[in-house]
Amino acid sequence: MIYDFNKVINRDRTNSVKWEFVGHHVAGARDDTLPLWVADMDFPCAQPIIDALHARVDRLIFGYSDPYTEEYLSAVTGWFERRFNWIIDPEHLVVAPGVVPAIGVLLRILTQPGDGVIIQRPVYYPFTNMITGNGRRVINNPLSLSDGRYAMDFADLEAKASDPANTMMILCSPHNPVGRVWTPEELIRAAEICQKHEVVLISDEIHCDLVRRGVTQIPTRLLSDSDQIITCTSASKTFNLAGLHICNCIVSSEKIRQEWQAEQRGRMGLSGGNAMGIAATQAAYNQGEEWLEQVLDYLDANLQFMAEFIAERLPQAAFTIPQGTYLPWIDLRGYGLTGPELEERILGQANIALDQGYIFGPEGEGFERINAACPRSILTDCLERMAKVLEG
Repeated sequence: MIYDFNKVINRDRTNSVKWEFVGHHVAGARDDTLPLWVADMDFPCAQPIIDALHARVDRLIFGYSDPYTEEYLSAVTGWFERRFNWIIDPEHLVVAPGVVPAIGVLLRILTQPGDGVIIQRPVYYPFTNMITGNGRRVINNPLSLSDGRYAMDFADLEAKASDPANTMMILCSPHNPVGRVWTPEELIRAAEICQKHEVVLISDEIHCDLVRRGVTQIPTRLLSDSDQIITCTSASKTFNLAGLHICNCIVSSEKIRQEWQAEQRGRMGLSGGNAMGIAATQAAYNQGEEWLEQVLDYLDANLQFMAEFIAERLPQAAFTIPQGTYLPWIDLRGYGLTGPELEERILGQANIALDQGYIFGPEGEGFERINAACPRSILTDCLERMAKVLEG
């Protein structure tokens, strides 16, 4: 089946956070603000997923649902074996309502109040919120930036991991927002440092399927024998199913799995899945590859278009096509604007809602994160508005 990703789909009256509720989530946004902020695609869903959801609706009852069936587990493990050559023991899968809630559970069972948790800013800001909201401390191991390429500072990571008060690290792989797909050497080094200092490593790999052609994403756990590495994944970003609230985590430690289930179900009362999320994930992983391959081609073309547009029309900006994710990270520091001045230009004058760089940490000041998973006409409109307010 050939999908038309150029088609603009009206998302009014669908409870869309991205479009209908932008004013509730982005201070200063209006009803007519162009939203390219939250990581939510504007593409039609894969037809096998739509068909599977229709079939599930036809079953008429939507009671409490448990994902731990042979059909569901084989769909998830089969995907990772085909796409990553990673053979996962089905018993190691733990299902949760989402990656961020999963990280919350792991913080509560594997760290103590006051413990330090290492993150690498500029990074996905809910990490910070989840850490501080659970009474733990953020320990920043900032990424270094040179010639448009971000890298890990391993000397700093070693120093911070060696502090016994720091007991967990959250790795973003591929990294959101800077778009790096870490090399095997980088992942091995980070894993070795954590293992050496008995730091639990949580690898958020929710964007693992969304990498550029010619770039190879490798699961962190494939490169280490440590059962203190926990991988968080989901079909939600790959197939745009975030509203169905289901994720899959690979936990090889039986002890951690038991503690997780006790916390998630016993103390928090959280379900491991929902009827629609289960049906959609099975269809996505069993029948969604044709759709994904077309999406990857379209994203690559959108990002190449962005690179050419920025080079010609936004010459003071610095931009490198991200190796992973569909969330390009644009360096606008060359325009010499303060954070509030840049926000006034982008949101106030251009009437575009983007994710301002500073929300990812001080290292993001002067950057903007754009959601490029949209029809080319919407992306063009966004970039034209940016060029108008920044270049005149």
